Amino acid sequence: MAARPLVARQPNERLQALIQEAGCSNAGLARRVNMCGAEHGLDLRYDKTSVARWLRGQQPRGRAPGIIAEALGRKLGRTVTIDEIGMANGKNLASGVGLQFSPTVLGAIEQVCELWRSDVGRRDFLSGSSVAASALVEPSRDWLISSPDAQVGRTAGPRVGLSDVAAVKAMTEALTQLDHQYGSGHVRPVVVHYLNSVVSGLLAGSYREAVGRELFAAVARLTELAGYMAVDTGQPGLAQRYYIQALRLAQAAGDRGYGGYVLAASMSHLAAQLGNPREIAQLARAAQEGARGRVTPRAECMFYAAEARGHALLGDARSTQVVAGRAVEAMERATGEEDSGDDPVWIRHFDQAYLADELAHCHRDLGQADAAARRAEESLAGHPPTRARRRAIGLVLLATAQVQRREVEQACHTGLKAVELLGTLRSNRGAEYLDDFQQRLEPFREEPVVREFGARLDLQAA
Repeated sequence: MAARPLVARQPNERLQALIQEAGCSNAGLARRVNMCGAEHGLDLRYDKTSVARWLRGQQPRGRAPGIIAEALGRKLGRTVTIDEIGMANGKNLASGVGLQFSPTVLGAIEQVCELWRSDVGRRDFLSGSSVAASALVEPSRDWLISSPDAQVGRTAGPRVGLSDVAAVKAMTEALTQLDHQYGSGHVRPVVVHYLNSVVSGLLAGSYREAVGRELFAAVARLTELAGYMAVDTGQPGLAQRYYIQALRLAQAAGDRGYGGYVLAASMSHLAAQLGNPREIAQLARAAQEGARGRVTPRAECMFYAAEARGHALLGDARSTQVVAGRAVEAMERATGEEDSGDDPVWIRHFDQAYLADELAHCHRDLGQADAAARRAEESLAGHPPTRARRRAIGLVLLATAQVQRREVEQACHTGLKAVELLGTLRSNRGAEYLDDFQQRLEPFREEPVVREFGARLDLQAA
């Protein structure tokens, strides 16, 4: 008889964390599971040794995982799923990983670490899943109504200090610059592995309350960046998961302003890319409401600009004009102040060039070609060469406005500049903008300059 193959089991860290959160002993959990099982007509006879086996990675059979989750849920006073106790056996995780705005800090840590592990493991369900509008809007509601986390400090695990937080911040800045210049296709794998291998260990360490808040703020920024990179590599279903977790981490940091930024700069732009204009405006307004009185004029400007994008895609020119006017006024206040040192680091990049870029999108979507061209040129004048992706998008916006003005030859000339710049990047977003531009050229496909533009594109793609 052939020997049974040995299966290496991984410790069930998720179950361990929930048992600690519930304040149960192994024997206590076993008793609760047996009692809960009896209510369901099951004769369960688990003991502390059974729980120890589960913690080593053994998977109980039949209905037992659901009973264990129910027993823990009763102790914690909330619903607990088999995903949360690490007993979904890899089969039913697609519906849950990263999509929950966890009610507890410990749950948030588990949720985001599981997301990073799954991403590094290249689980197909993460990148292949579609984005549901409700999956973006519902967490914004949770964020709006949830109470601040009273405590985030931890006493178990290796000590984490401010120098560790500083390292995460420095890595985020360096990776952001690389992303701007070369596109996410080059950088995202590095970010995800860093999150999974280093940052997850920091979150699981021990830290004082003040250090914990700083740590959650830094990790929120890096998680949001990973979400943006998922967008730029053509994985919107994965991006929404990162954005939801970045929002929850910002809540743990006690930073309402950055939570608003995640809603307005990240989630609403994802909704725009997916053609959900109503959700764009909803998310931007949630940002304004939830961060009211806690952000600088520069952040207010960005929040208004995001809302204007939604109104423009809905074809509401009047609302777009009103909200865009508020954005311009807020930017004037931001740039008119002698000392802009009050601006947090996550909003300092949003300058006149970025605002012009947002407004160019609005005018494009409303068919206001002259204004779109003017704003696109303004954005290009302000974006330095290091913002290569942003400059490429600006060139496509300008070319699109020129097509709308029926300046086809000039549009193709501008479009070729964008193609040349995009050739230095690995950016799915840039490619999508270029595809949209080509579709707008379709009515002029018989003109020699358009045929030549198409041939140049084919030659570059070959």
